[in-house]
Amino acid sequence: MTGLPLDGVLVADFGRVLAAPYLTMLLADLGADVIKVEKPGTGDDTRAWGPPHAQGEATYFLSVNRNKRSLTLDLHDPADLARAVELVRRADVLVENFRPGTMARHGLGPARAQALNPRLVYCSITGFGSGKGAELPGYDLLVQAVGGLMSVTGPAPGEPVKAGVALVDVLTGLHAAVGVLAALRERESTGRGQLVELNLLSTLLSGLVNQSAGYTLAGAVPGILGNRHPSIAPYEVFTAADRPLVVAVGNDRQFAALCRGVGAPELADDPRFATNSERVAHVSVLARELTARLERRTAAEWFAVLTPLGVPCGPVNDVAEAFALADSLGLDPRAPLPGPDGGPLDLVANPIGLSRTPPRYQLPPPRLGEHTAELTAWLDAPVTPAPPGGRMARTDPEAPGSPEGPADPGEPA
Repeated sequence: MTGLPLDGVLVADFGRVLAAPYLTMLLADLGADVIKVEKPGTGDDTRAWGPPHAQGEATYFLSVNRNKRSLTLDLHDPADLARAVELVRRADVLVENFRPGTMARHGLGPARAQALNPRLVYCSITGFGSGKGAELPGYDLLVQAVGGLMSVTGPAPGEPVKAGVALVDVLTGLHAAVGVLAALRERESTGRGQLVELNLLSTLLSGLVNQSAGYTLAGAVPGILGNRHPSIAPYEVFTAADRPLVVAVGNDRQFAALCRGVGAPELADDPRFATNSERVAHVSVLARELTARLERRTAAEWFAVLTPLGVPCGPVNDVAEAFALADSLGLDPRAPLPGPDGGPLDLVANPIGLSRTPPRYQLPPPRLGEHTAELTAWLDAPVTPAPPGGRMARTDPEAPGSPEGPADPGEPA
């Protein structure tokens, strides 16, 4: 069987909640051996974030922790702290998202960790950076608010709402994956690791793309437009006979096709709508004209009529309908794994497609401390080529030093 792209990469995963676990799950899906370090008794915060539950675990936790093994360590205990140090010596990548300074107080900060293991890629995720924002707690909802996302999201001016998922955490995990892979690639030529730093606020500002660039380049401060787009029209939600319908027209050709499809070809020649800029300027008038026609038929009927004309449109699906659509298109959106109780766990598939080495789903999300005995024995023993059940572990047996004293853990990033 063909190996995976990250076979042989050992990840010491000290992360919890979402951004860091999402990053490490992506690495694990691509072959990395991820050891998830958790606090005894409670583990990752998201183990308690339910309902809903499946097989006794919160689905929140299950969503981002497959292909990992759970090792419980109490970093206040000298023996467990020594095991954590040994894991760092052997790892290729360390991931953490504690409040800045927490890992350093345990003797596991970037400088100390890279002294122990010069090949280590150390990825640190914070809410607001390690400088003046170090003391700020980095929760996704808070960053959506102070980072500007809620100021452009909502039904109307003065009615900001959050995105329906912890989008900033997910974006940060994705950017962190790129950073870790870049650092691993650079290590191939230099033999040395480096520090990879991400913070939620900077990730969100980058993720606002055209909205944030409109401000930095032209001084334009965007506001809430509901379901409309600041620069394209018609690009919004309309009312069909039975349910909401999205129409996402991106150019004049598509607009002309839309007008033909709804039985109003004359709208394409109307000077108010002849170009995209004019359509944006007269968006409310255009919306009334289109709504008067779109509300005569169901969303499914409009999808059948307009899609063959090249008009991007579709109903506003719920999550179940979205999976049904992906299934109907042959996209295989599920990643089935046997669960801890023997029953199936239908997780969500990794969206990365690789022609020769696609992601694999080998381990279900672990029970808390499920692999502690075997991993503790491995860490306590003399260095071996690979951890039990793992692929490979790098080590620097000559690395000097002992950890600093422990400290209280920080707030989640």
